[in-house]
Amino acid sequence: MFFVDILKISHLWHFTSLTKLQLDNNVIERIEGLENLTNLIWLDLSFNNIEVIEGLDSLVKFEDLSLFNNRISVIENLDALQNLNILSIGNNSIAQLDNVLYLRQFENLRTLNLAGNPICDEEDFKIFVAAYLPDLVYLDYRLLDEQTRETAFAKYQYAVEEVQHNELQEQEANKAQKITDEELQLHKDAFVEYLNGPQLFDSMFAEDPDAEKLALLPGIDTLLETFKSKMEALCVQIFVAGLGQLAQRTAEVESFSTGSHEAVADNQRKAAQITADFENFRRQKIVEMQQITDADLLEAHITSCHEQAEQFSENLTSLELQLVDQLEDIFKDFERNISDMVGGFIENVQGTFALCRDLENRHHEQQLVIALATLEKVVKSELEEKIPDDLATLLVDKDTVTNAVSASHDTHLQKIDDREDELLARVNSWMSSLLKSIHNDEVKRNRKRISEIQNYISFVKDELEDMASSEDN
Repeated sequence: MFFVDILKISHLWHFTSLTKLQLDNNVIERIEGLENLTNLIWLDLSFNNIEVIEGLDSLVKFEDLSLFNNRISVIENLDALQNLNILSIGNNSIAQLDNVLYLRQFENLRTLNLAGNPICDEEDFKIFVAAYLPDLVYLDYRLLDEQTRETAFAKYQYAVEEVQHNELQEQEANKAQKITDEELQLHKDAFVEYLNGPQLFDSMFAEDPDAEKLALLPGIDTLLETFKSKMEALCVQIFVAGLGQLAQRTAEVESFSTGSHEAVADNQRKAAQITADFENFRRQKIVEMQQITDADLLEAHITSCHEQAEQFSENLTSLELQLVDQLEDIFKDFERNISDMVGGFIENVQGTFALCRDLENRHHEQQLVIALATLEKVVKSELEEKIPDDLATLLVDKDTVTNAVSASHDTHLQKIDDREDELLARVNSWMSSLLKSIHNDEVKRNRKRISEIQNYISFVKDELEDMASSEDN
């Protein structure tokens, strides 16, 4: 579709098998509407009015792209096109050499056309490209000769090595981040993210407005360290239990899935054999009936076929009902197992969070004793060291001290309660959603199967009716 003044790329979503698309010499302003063309390999958008490279993220099989003679100033948003082999982007507005560095990620890039861009006016442009894209074979329609490569290597060797070093560091950082992200996702799947360290303890004090002031109490450091250590140990218990529970749940789900699929596959094999036997019978009968001239005899055969079709339908329906019962038994066993598993985990978690609250209660009591004792010494001027100004604002009277310590205690308990509630809500929601999804999938499968049987029987009966009608005529 070229030279037809197309302004917008649209109505291509259903051409999912398309591998080549030519849209050059139009007035297209945006690259869009291509997200479903995942098999596209070759695309020509030259001689249009495109200003930004975009909308290509799903084209992972892409190899050949022409954006020649547009209004593009930056080479970008091509990261998903790792199979890119040919890029023609000449006669645009590309002016910065950094665009060449962006292309280093495409290991399969062998042909590049930048002719007609302001970048080509840069001194040693050709040598720069040859140095930073060492696997490139053709640049601006010409073969990169060995002399050019040698000159490029000699001039830019150290600069390229520095870029390679930076790229390697970035790759390692990305790899480490990916591992971190995967670990975090694993922890989230287990509903115990950020419970493998002091994160809960830190959050308790992060939202406590008087935490920093109370931490200035004499002798409180040792109390806080002990509290933190014990709280972290309890959180780690929940974390370890969560990962163990995830492994058990995953194994249980896989076991259920395997059992269900095996039951369905076995049932399908039996149904296929019954269907094949009936099809052989039906086709043979059709041939026989086509040769019968006696009306009474033909009617008898048609009646016999109707009876066989009814029996066939009953056999398939009975087989489907057997499968429904079998899957229901499998599902009930799975539901019981997963419910017991989750119930045990919840009981364990609730017990450990209760210990966290007990620990906070003891810390509160000890902190209150220290705070009141410090207040008494301040009142009697028995305190040897000078009280920091922030702490002094609390050590006014007994009510002020008690209220501050109690408010801190309430904040801490609320954080513990919130984390427990979040965990329990998510694990229960996961189980509920899983069981509902399995049930809904089975209902859909059963309805589809019954519909298939009914449609096939209707086809057989309609065929017999047609034969009966033609004989009457």
